[in-house]
Amino acid sequence: MSTGTVAKPSAAPQSAGRRKLTWPWILLIVAGGLALFSLVRVISGADDLTSVGQVSGALQLAVPIGLAGLGGLWAERAGVVNIGLEGMMILGTWFGAWAGYQWGPWTGVAVGILGGAIGGLLHAIITVTFNVNHIVSGVAINILAVGFTRYLSNFTFGEAEGGSSKQSPRIDQITQITIPGLSDWLQDLQQKHWFLISDIAGILGGLVTNLSLLTVVAILLIPGTWWLLWRTSFGLRLRSCGENPVAAESLGVNVYKYKYIAVTVSGGLAGLGGAFLAIVATGIYQEGQTGGRGYIGLAAMIFGNWMPGGMAMGAGLFGFTDSLKLRGGAENVHALLLLVALLLVIATLWQLYKKKYVVAGVSAAFSAGFFLWYAFTDEVPSQFVDAAPYVTTLLVLALSAQRLRMPKADGLPYRKGQGK
Repeated sequence: MSTGTVAKPSAAPQSAGRRKLTWPWILLIVAGGLALFSLVRVISGADDLTSVGQVSGALQLAVPIGLAGLGGLWAERAGVVNIGLEGMMILGTWFGAWAGYQWGPWTGVAVGILGGAIGGLLHAIITVTFNVNHIVSGVAINILAVGFTRYLSNFTFGEAEGGSSKQSPRIDQITQITIPGLSDWLQDLQQKHWFLISDIAGILGGLVTNLSLLTVVAILLIPGTWWLLWRTSFGLRLRSCGENPVAAESLGVNVYKYKYIAVTVSGGLAGLGGAFLAIVATGIYQEGQTGGRGYIGLAAMIFGNWMPGGMAMGAGLFGFTDSLKLRGGAENVHALLLLVALLLVIATLWQLYKKKYVVAGVSAAFSAGFFLWYAFTDEVPSQFVDAAPYVTTLLVLALSAQRLRMPKADGLPYRKGQGK
């Protein structure tokens, strides 16, 4: 016989998906990473791992990659795959240098953005209006940019004083910022090589020493993009075009307009990255100086799961490993072997905790291999040193692939009114 009572509904079960990391956990992970890095530095004796110069160099190398990745994020959040980031960066380097050596570096920055934006607009016309495959369009723009800039260089830089058909005259530098007192104190603290304290000092010192104003602008664009795309009605409409353009159109969103805006901004950001390479990083335009950074920026965006913060982490990772290669070469990359081995030990313990014994066994085997490689060698082959940034990027992408979720309509063809 029923008691006539109704049981209270139980609390809704938590989502079976992965929990979102909170700020305390993020800070704890960062602190653990710093401690692990400091331990590797102390054991290996590679004191340049977290030096002021290393961090400053890594930041300079990460900025153009981050700007290309940010450009890719804008385009793909609106549903357009932008493989043409490399070509748009090339346009940014050429136009930035062409205007920069004649009328000053800031004019060069503006014209470099314009050059990249023109490439983005062309990509938008081809993919949005004419519905051409996005990959085909992007590759065509990359090829076109190489040929176009080479043709222009022959009768511009080739006839300029101090230039040639493959490089521009020297460009004036943008003002660099160093905080007096604080910079020197942090550098002195870093040179004491204390555990963790010197590493933190080196990282902070790299952020306040010889920092270009354009670097500051580029860094601010990351939170600015997050706010604009995730905290405004404009951003909501733009992202809806990449998730479900038919539904967005039914709610009155002009999908074509937002796709055009997104892809043009995407090209402008890639062009800014190219201008940064020519004006800040080298002070000169050289043919081929982008070196595939547009593609690496796209990889950084994917690693960051189409989010600005994650993309910045991916760009920083590549910039850091690239800077290690340039500054310390074989010694620094050799120290990374120990870091990888320790990270694999942590991964093994985590997999054992989750009772995934096969994965734990594989991680342990690789960890032992890296420990032996580190223990029985003093340096790594030069070929591996050169490939380290690219290998790191591929490994991180492979390990993070299970957590990725691209916009649902990214790269899919769309015609106005197709939902009617």
